[in-house]
Amino acid sequence: MAVLVDGYVFAGIPECRTAQAAQALTEGLLLGLHSRKANRKETAEETEIAVTFAVPDTEGSGLPSATLSEWEKGMRRGVVFGQATCFARDLTNLPGNMLTPEMLAMEAEQLANGLGLDIEVMDEWTAAEQGMGGLLGVGQGSVNPPRMIVVHYEGAPDDQEKIGLIGKGITFDTGGISLKRADGMEEMISDMGGAAAVLGAMRIIAELKPKVNVVAVVPAAENMPSDRAIKPGDVLTTMSGRTVEVVNTDAEGRLVLADGLTTAIRRGATRLIDVATLTGAVMVALGNVATGAVTNDDTLMQEVVLAGQVTGERIWPLPSFPEYNKLIESDAADLKNSGGRHGGTITGGLFIGAFNESLPWVHLDIGGTAWLDKERGWEAKGATGVMTRTLAEFVLRQDINPGT
Repeated sequence: MAVLVDGYVFAGIPECRTAQAAQALTEGLLLGLHSRKANRKETAEETEIAVTFAVPDTEGSGLPSATLSEWEKGMRRGVVFGQATCFARDLTNLPGNMLTPEMLAMEAEQLANGLGLDIEVMDEWTAAEQGMGGLLGVGQGSVNPPRMIVVHYEGAPDDQEKIGLIGKGITFDTGGISLKRADGMEEMISDMGGAAAVLGAMRIIAELKPKVNVVAVVPAAENMPSDRAIKPGDVLTTMSGRTVEVVNTDAEGRLVLADGLTTAIRRGATRLIDVATLTGAVMVALGNVATGAVTNDDTLMQEVVLAGQVTGERIWPLPSFPEYNKLIESDAADLKNSGGRHGGTITGGLFIGAFNESLPWVHLDIGGTAWLDKERGWEAKGATGVMTRTLAEFVLRQDINPGT
């Protein structure tokens, strides 16, 4: 749809304003120029590109000062959004031997310290003390122990409302004992794309400083087969106290996210959004075009979808009818971690939802959108950084008096 704004025509959603157009232009430029960084013996020198945006300045045709101010404001915001998404892409593109759970925690610490955010990093001993059986179960097969990462942003200290952003941080996923096929397994470095999106969003939030409270949680683990790894048929006790029968060790992301949701709730989260490369089934349903979503709260879902429309990241809500819950009932525990092939994206999401303690919650499955086999427009080949901008946009829209 073409929109007339201040005498100029822009394509986009009807509520597009000057600042939004400038932001979109800047984001598109930064994201379109970004590409995966290769580790080579001889690295080519980076070429700097200087870009100048010019406006008409002839007599009688110059833009009003207020409009110029909106352009500058939108471009500043576009730089913040674009750079944070490139950060998420670079993080996701790192090889598994260069991004273990401990290394991911170090990246989060560096980010938090640089932005003045409080951060907690729980090692395997602290996780055991707090009963994080899902996280520990997934991580026990690897020589690289798991970490639970929590980043705090307090923009409204007197407000009891707090948004919880939870990102799946499986730094490499072999499938464990339920081993994946060899073809394409190298792309499983992207199984922490949800974690990267959450950390990228926190970078935007910390820089733009909305008057809201956010707790970001990243359960990080490496899913490996070994003599210590969990096996199909094992029963784990999660941090919430609920027990889970593991019927497929390749359905590991929902296990760590169960403890991630409980961690966010115990730190005061009142609304929850989790982001995860959770299922291959979402690719069967939606390809690599849209992110699948499951919720227990239609209002929260509508807010998240709207944020996605603003950022250009498509989200498609899926049903969560009660009948789907029957597919994850277990004879051996409270739940089983896989309901089979039918409705796989939905049952995977509903498994996570079982740990939301009836709080408003949205699950975003980026299994099809976090990684591309070839570039597409402003999205580079490899990691896309998807949902970084949508999460940040959602949070910023909760500030009733935004300053930026």
